[in-house]
Order: sequence, then structure tokens, then C-alpha cells
Amino acid sequence: MLNIHRFTGGALLASLSLMASAQTPPDGDQTSQLMRGQAYTGPAQPTPRGLDGKPDLTGFWRPLKEPGKPGGNLGKDEPNFILPFNEVGKRALIYTQNHTVDPEAQCILGGIPRHNGSGLPFEILHTPQRLATTYNYNTSRLVTIDPKLKHGKNLEPLYFGHPIAHWEGDTLVIETRGLKDSVKDRIWLDENGNPTSDQTVVIERWSRPDYHHLKLEMTVTDLEYYSRPFTFKRTWARADEGLGQKEYACNESNLSGELIGPGAGVIGPDGNRGFGYSEPLPDVPPGPEAYETKE
Repeated sequence: MLNIHRFTGGALLASLSLMASAQTPPDGDQTSQLMRGQAYTGPAQPTPRGLDGKPDLTGFWRPLKEPGKPGGNLGKDEPNFILPFNEVGKRALIYTQNHTVDPEAQCILGGIPRHNGSGLPFEILHTPQRLATTYNYNTSRLVTIDPKLKHGKNLEPLYFGHPIAHWEGDTLVIETRGLKDSVKDRIWLDENGNPTSDQTVVIERWSRPDYHHLKLEMTVTDLEYYSRPFTFKRTWARADEGLGQKEYACNESNLSGELIGPGAGVIGPDGNRGFGYSEPLPDVPPGPEAYETKE
């Protein structure tokens, strides 16, 4: 059995283009640091605000590195970088690792919460009523900001689910329900192939404390596969002025998709997926009885 694993989060290069921005940076002394994933170290600049007086999250955002923390793993702040699986979740993990090819390697939408853990930059275009987030692979998410909206019943399962946003002070809170399920659909929770169920609820709390930084505190509740909710925190730095997303033809760049084996590959002790670890995946995956996830 031929297993070829590709680390899409690290191997695919970010696509950048010149793109006009409505915001003019207060200064450009630190932009080279931002493009290297380093935090802005100059004088703090005020948070830009929209017509509604709320922080404007518009910008092209690049992730900051966290020393000693794995990339793309939503369990980066958990003990041993492992998420709190319950017994059903452990079986679902076996399924994703042995039977599911990385969806993003097949140019399938990564969805939420996976995109929030990605190592790639993303762009936000923000108005008082809508938040548009654009990612690589020509993927985008649209969020309506309206405190009166509520989630209905029998939501159609989607990769990005059904997000609804409201403000709590200067924090934009997005609640997402109606996501796809890893054992029925081609979706992963994160780049390590951790599973997500159709019962998952994602609460994102976005804030922009100053001009140069964007922060996220995200709580994932999925009691189908995990024993408790868990939290993922992250900070991005605003990229150089004039840069933004451009067209990325994922299918044209995916030249060996038929050779990609299942799973995320071996996860090392540092919590990262990828090459360089000696333990191989089994040539013969366990039988169907190992993947029953509904009790």
C-alpha cells in the first residue's frame, strides 16, 4: 500500500498580490517583521473603527509563531498537545487517520474551526453588517452581524456551518452550528486529522487591541467526540500594506492527488504532523468495527 502524506498547511506557499487597502498604516518601520511572522514592536497605534464605532477587523493577517507550540493543532494548549477525546472520539480519530485523505490536499474546503488553526495568512473585509474572510484555495466565509438572529433547527451541514455574530463591547462573537461530521463527510477539525462531529458548536471571540494585531479566543464544544469543551487562542499580525489574497487554483496545483494516502501521517511528540518520524501507519487499516462512532 502506497502512503504519501502531504502537509498542506506548511508545504503550500501563501499567495500574495498587490491589493489596495482602505486603511493607511500609521508607519511602515515594522512591516518586514510582520511578514516574517514576528510581532510588531514599535509604538502602539490605535485600533481603527468602522462607521458603527466598533473595531474594524479589516486587514491581511499573518499568524505569529508560538515557540514550543505545534502549528495547525487545535490541541496546542492541551497536555501533551492532545485533545480530550472520549471513547467515541478515539474511534473517530482512528477513522480519520486510516480512511480519510486530508480534505485540503484534495482541494476541499477546510471549514471551521480548521482554518483558524492554519499556518497560512488570511484576509478580512469588514462592514458593520457583514464579515468576509478569504483564505487560500479560493475559499471564503461570510458572517452576518446581527444580535437579533438565532440558529434554527435542522441546519444543513456545511463546511463553515451557519455562523451568526454579535458584539460584546469591542469583541466580535461568532457562534457557528450546523457543521459537517468527519465520519460521514470529508472534513477535519484541524491539520492533524482530529475529528469533528455534526454536533460541534464553535464560539469565536475576535478582538483588535491595536492597529497591528488581531486576537482570537475560540471555544469548541463537541461532546460527541470530546469529553469537555476546549479553548484555542491565537494572535495574528497585520501584513505589509498593499498585500492581500489573490486567485489560487488549488486543483491545478494538486498534481499527485491520487497518490495521497489517508490520515495526517505520524504526529510527533511536539504535536506537529509531518515527516521525520519513524512510526508508520499500518498497511492494513482495522476493520469496519473500529469505526462505529454512534452508540
